[in-house]
This record gives sequence, structure tokens and C-alpha cells, in this order.
Amino acid sequence: MSDQELGIRLNKYLASCAVGSRRKCDELIKKGSVVVNGKVCSDLSTTVTEDDFVKIGNSRVLPRDTTTILLCKPKGLICTKDDELKRETIYELLPPNMRHLNHVGRLDQDSEGLLIMTNDGDLAQELSHPKKKIEKEYLVTVNQAFSNEVLDQFLKGIWTGDTKAHAKAVKRLSPRRFLIILETGLKRQIRMMCKAAHLNVVKLVRIRIGHVTGGGLAPGRYSELDAHDIELLQRNPKTDKAYRTKATLKARPIAATKKKTARRRAPDRTALPTKKTFRKRR
Repeated sequence: MSDQELGIRLNKYLASCAVGSRRKCDELIKKGSVVVNGKVCSDLSTTVTEDDFVKIGNSRVLPRDTTTILLCKPKGLICTKDDELKRETIYELLPPNMRHLNHVGRLDQDSEGLLIMTNDGDLAQELSHPKKKIEKEYLVTVNQAFSNEVLDQFLKGIWTGDTKAHAKAVKRLSPRRFLIILETGLKRQIRMMCKAAHLNVVKLVRIRIGHVTGGGLAPGRYSELDAHDIELLQRNPKTDKAYRTKATLKARPIAATKKKTARRRAPDRTALPTKKTFRKRR
């Protein structure tokens, strides 16, 4: 017997209808925006089947076939469906039959790179939930050269206002470029971390989500993901040994103490016994 015949929670049903993530659906239910069989429903524990009539506003919602794409966002576009300032959005890159997809997380206007878009609410929840710790890797260029101590500070945690932000791993590429891996998704996190270290971000590109990379996907283009790709999205690769991590950061002082050699102290000549001399008797 299928889940629909048994009944599923209302938020999961709404997510399957491409309304949004389960968290967003919970908010709609709490606000009283969802109507089930003619009655406003605000109970999060409500279950429904395919025979129930579910509406949001004046429109009935029904489960959709799921579609998930990987979009390479160019710089200058906004991650929103409707922008009050009439700026260009990522949805202008998509054909009409894909404009119902929701973006999972976001990249700010000046950032570039990989972005997942889907109408699968369960997948959106899996990818965005903090407990899942799905990695996102970024290539960052800043306005000036920086020391390795800055990267160490990113690993230890750096205060960005009221929040202490951490990186999972970092790797220097040049005096002004580095790679950084995050498990969290704080708003403008990398830019705020760099600002706290007195650096300004010149270019920021997301190059990996989970195990998925762009594979040469050009800015403004997208690729539809299959079941295998979606599985890879939800798995993290092993961290390259060339990266600095919290573990290597902790190990470095211990290794340094082993290499340190004790300075030999000059012998105290006054403390040494002197050779006795004897006068010969005449």
C-alpha cells in the first residue's frame, strides 16, 4: 500500500506539490494559508491522502513529477522569483516549463557558481538541513595578499558580528586566492568572514555541492540531474590531504614541539673539579 493510500503528513504532501521545502510548508500551515476539504488547517500533524482536496489560497495543489537541475549562476543575477527592485533573476535563464523550480539555498548577486533548483521538497530539505552537513566548496579571490594565520582563523572560528563562523577546510592557491569548504549556510558567510579578517572578496565562485561539480558547465547554463547525480549531491568526498582542517591545525603545535631541540647550556667551569698540582719537596 502506498504512502498516499495510508496518508502522509500535510507538509510532505505540500512539498511534493512543489510548494517549497517542508519548513516553508510548515510556515504556510501555521499561518492558516492551507485549506483541506474546505476547512482551514493549521495543525502540523494533519495527514492527507490523494483523495483529499488541498488548496493554498484559491488554487488546488497536486503532486508533481520531480525535476532537479544544476544551474551555473552568473554574477549579477538575484536568487528570487520576484524582485521588488526589478533586477534580473536566475529564472530568466530557465525555459517556462522549469520556472516552477525552487532554488535550494542561494548565492548573492555578486557570487557565481553552482546552484541546485528542484521541485522535490524532500530533497531540498535534505540538502539544506544543518544536521546533514552537506559540503559546499568555493573558490575565493580577495583584494590583497594574506597570511596563513588568516586561514587558521577561519578554521578556529571568526566572529562576524554576533555569530562565530567556521570553515571545515581551507587551501591556499596563491597569495590572494584560496579554496574553502563550508558545512553551514549563514547569509553571506564567506564575505563576512573575510571582512572580519580585513579582506574584501573580489570574486566568489561555488564549485562543488556534495560530490557534484560543474563538469565544465558554462555560466548561465544548466544540466538536469538523474537519480545517480542526486545521490552524489547528498554525499561528501574525502577531504584532500592538501587542505588545512581543524585536525591538522590541532596537530601542528605538537609536531612543532617534537622538532624543537633543547639548547645546550655552556658548562659552568667554576663547578668543575680542578686538577690538583703538587709542589715538589726540595
